[in-house]
Amino acid sequence: MDLSAIRAPVSDDLQAVDELILQRLRSDVVLINQIGHYIVGSGGKRLRPLLVLLAARACDYQGERHHDMAAIVEFIHTATLLHDDVVDGSELRRNRDTANAVWGNEASVLVGDFLYSRAFEMMVDVGIMRVMDVLSHATNRIAEGEVLQLLNTHDPDTDEARYMEVIRRKTATLFEAGTRLGAVLAEVPRAQENRVADFGLHLGVAFQLVDDALDYDADNDTIGKHIGDDLEEGKPTLPLIRAMAVGSDAQRAMLRKAIEDGGRERIDEVVAAIVDTDALKYTTQLARKHAESAWQALDGLPDSDAKRAMLATAEFAVARTY
Repeated sequence: MDLSAIRAPVSDDLQAVDELILQRLRSDVVLINQIGHYIVGSGGKRLRPLLVLLAARACDYQGERHHDMAAIVEFIHTATLLHDDVVDGSELRRNRDTANAVWGNEASVLVGDFLYSRAFEMMVDVGIMRVMDVLSHATNRIAEGEVLQLLNTHDPDTDEARYMEVIRRKTATLFEAGTRLGAVLAEVPRAQENRVADFGLHLGVAFQLVDDALDYDADNDTIGKHIGDDLEEGKPTLPLIRAMAVGSDAQRAMLRKAIEDGGRERIDEVVAAIVDTDALKYTTQLARKHAESAWQALDGLPDSDAKRAMLATAEFAVARTY
């Protein structure tokens, strides 16, 4: 099932969310409108808001508050992208110039702050304390993940456990919160809510593992960024960590130096070492294990088009090439 088929059970909901996003992006500050529309309209997968909608429908939610939840999650995600690109010094995302490359770092950070604050305004409008509890906790964990990633930057001693903790907090937390919100709105028993949230957590981990593998896929020109961007930023992601763990002494020394220095000067040697050690296969196999855990988390949830779409989303996350 491709992404368009996955979206089909909630196509009307997605249209309503898009309209709500455009409505709540409005500001009388022109620059906020420009940057907000630029990044929200940049062709992303909208996977996180999609999961909010699917989780709500899979839990038999019949209202419309899931539109607000989906828009809030997208605003939080977009804010993190703006801040991430500034921290990383990124100039390309989804085959387009990043907002900071166009308008500068200061504007990107401040508009990211606007999106965070707008998301919290929308939470208050919803007026459900459990929603605010879930999202405030999630945004705090995401920030912690960002700081942990910063501490790992240019550190070749970062191991798999440290790396996994970063992606659980930085990426998987928002997937987990989004799916949990769908269950919260449906007022399902807490055990079922936790299973739906576990689906989101494992899906988020799988999604990030595949992203990090794609960063070193020299045969893939569809990911919307340069091969080796993570290395240039000094990020020791799992393909590098695995290659150092099982590679030769010479490969290990070369990879350590590449992480410490950053840059792409040795990208060909790095990619060769990753291929030689089967580090990409190791990374994608781990992603597949988390996708399987995501599928298992939905055992017992009544069958529906929305549930089947959620299961297909986990397959898409690990099979994608972009």
